[in-house]
Amino acid sequence: MCAVPSGLDPAVVSGIDARLAGVEADHGVRILWAIESGSRAWGFPSPDSDYDCRFLYVRPRDAYLSLWPERDVIETPLDETYDVSGWDLGKAVRLLVKGNATAVEWLRSPIVYSGDEGFRDRALALAAEVVDREALCRHYLHVAQQQKSRPHTLKRFFYALRPAAALRWLAAHPESAVPPMELRALLREASAEPAVQDAAEELIALKSVTRELGAGEPPAVLTRFVEDELTRAAEREAGRDAAVRSGEQCAAPGGGAGHHGPQHAGTEQGSSRQDAARARADAFFRAELDIWSAG
Repeated sequence: MCAVPSGLDPAVVSGIDARLAGVEADHGVRILWAIESGSRAWGFPSPDSDYDCRFLYVRPRDAYLSLWPERDVIETPLDETYDVSGWDLGKAVRLLVKGNATAVEWLRSPIVYSGDEGFRDRALALAAEVVDREALCRHYLHVAQQQKSRPHTLKRFFYALRPAAALRWLAAHPESAVPPMELRALLREASAEPAVQDAAEELIALKSVTRELGAGEPPAVLTRFVEDELTRAAEREAGRDAAVRSGEQCAAPGGGAGHHGPQHAGTEQGSSRQDAARARADAFFRAELDIWSAG
């Protein structure tokens, strides 16, 4: 599978393909999925944005039986144009179970340099089953809050806007934990108000032709959107924390619920879900090794 927009520099894309081929030859791995991450895949690149290629790979089965395992990350030389690195599939699967947003996003990138579509679909199915939505929400909330706490620039505003849009999407899709990666898709699928989508489109267009947006105030409608979504997400997180504390009090001696109170039951339920997620992830990883070792 390959999905590379015509707007990407063909010479750079060829350079990425060469790096990926070099990784396979030099490290004896099989690259299953190679995508663009960063501002190009998020949908708001600048003219001077570098290329952030990320990939998932597997080693031969025997490598996973060694007492001295290889690193689970492969990096290529970093320069002003290329940022190409990847994760071992085992690392990615473990992070999926923990609700790692990066691992989820790589599976939803709209820019694919190379990859097996069947693998992508199986990995997405795994993510839908095992990703911890609460961990994902916390990630996006904290990323946006961190960006807002730094000196304001229009460029940095995008790095608060996209997590806010992801939070809106997750709230609008309570049964899903695999949001799209691209900003426009997040806003559209979360049914953001037309004024928000239009303002975002205008700011994206400005960033696409400006090397340095610099300081300045983002459109008021987008500022309100970010503030509202972060406030709602913070309230949801506070509510979850309060429920946990309440359960702990009920489960404490003299709390009326004893060993079988809500917190104890919730802990058992959470442990059971985690065990099931790990078992599912193990089965997925072993099945993929069977497929790619045979191939």
